[in-house]
Amino acid sequence: MSKKITPVLLGADLNCYSMARAFHEAYGVRSHAFGKQALGESAHSKIIKFTAVPGLGRQETLLRTLLAFASDHADEELYLVPCTDEYALAVIENQKILGKHYFCPCPEKELAKKLASKEEFCNMCKTHGLPHPKTEFFRKESAFSRLASLPFPYPIIIKPASSVEYWRAPFEGMKKVYTAQNAEEAEKIISAIYSAGYKNTVILQELVHGAEDDMYVLTTYSDKNAKVRAACMGRVLLGEHTPKGLGNHVAILTEYHNEIAEKLITFLERTGYRGFANFDIIFDRSCGGFRVLELNPRQGRSNYYVTASGMNIAELLVCDGRGEPSQGKKLCRESFFWHTVPKKIIYRYITEKNLENEVRALAEQGKSASSLFYGKDLWLNPLRAAYVFIHNMIYFGKYNI
Repeated sequence: MSKKITPVLLGADLNCYSMARAFHEAYGVRSHAFGKQALGESAHSKIIKFTAVPGLGRQETLLRTLLAFASDHADEELYLVPCTDEYALAVIENQKILGKHYFCPCPEKELAKKLASKEEFCNMCKTHGLPHPKTEFFRKESAFSRLASLPFPYPIIIKPASSVEYWRAPFEGMKKVYTAQNAEEAEKIISAIYSAGYKNTVILQELVHGAEDDMYVLTTYSDKNAKVRAACMGRVLLGEHTPKGLGNHVAILTEYHNEIAEKLITFLERTGYRGFANFDIIFDRSCGGFRVLELNPRQGRSNYYVTASGMNIAELLVCDGRGEPSQGKKLCRESFFWHTVPKKIIYRYITEKNLENEVRALAEQGKSASSLFYGKDLWLNPLRAAYVFIHNMIYFGKYNI
């Protein structure tokens, strides 16, 4: 008889809730989650037992917490899933210790370091023939005069190379990604980033010509033998519009594009990657092809689009952990509409009428889902229901509707 499945999640945001929902749908189990502080997405939930741990970002605190939990649940089947970049890197760093108690497949430390370095990742894209935007790397000691002679024209994209370090040094006007129209504006943005205490590299990248709905995401799962077991690609219909939320997806239409997906699957297998991977991709209208922007060594914040489309990501993890044989790669080719804001907002912002008609039709056919609208968690749970209602209402204000 199999042991009791016990998911242990690191985080408290939508990523965490989506993982907990996947485990609950597949196995009917409640997840344990640890984070620095409670967030609304995982609060008042019947499917998550959340514990706030001050200082969980420190590795010694994280290890002490997880090892104590493993000791108390030694007779259970433990699955560890980090839900932020910070926790993912901590698990990767300590995988040999944690792997004795938890099933937590992730890339080897050396590979993870290369992937985490935007400069190394850019070089890897060139080596493996992955299409990638032209990119320059700006270091604090570099002369600002470089900004006037970049090998690509303005406007340009500016973003920190280390998101983990970047968010530890907040400042007024902080954004996830910046757009600079000229060299003077680029200098102001970079100066603000470094003045706040950030010490890592800043990325300068050509602006790829594409609308918001030209962004794509590819989520994959590679088993403990570094073979890709599943891949699901989606077109981003709408993203967050707040400065700190830019880059977070709130609506996705599953849409598989074989050529770019297969290139990325091959890349993962050749590099020996293990665990979940989340690629950000953009369709470049100027050349009619896809460009890879980055890889995150974890499932994305919007990962429920994968589960809702019929590919439960908790099942992928558990089947791998139990050594159950793979039935070949699972590729999501069916259309499905995922969202975490009211559909009315999404319809308002979709610019292509044919695309709007498609997602409306999917919703009418029952081929749509929202991460937070989980009946088994809302039933007889008024505090949870109130949170989800208020969460949706706030978005009408964010999107000026």
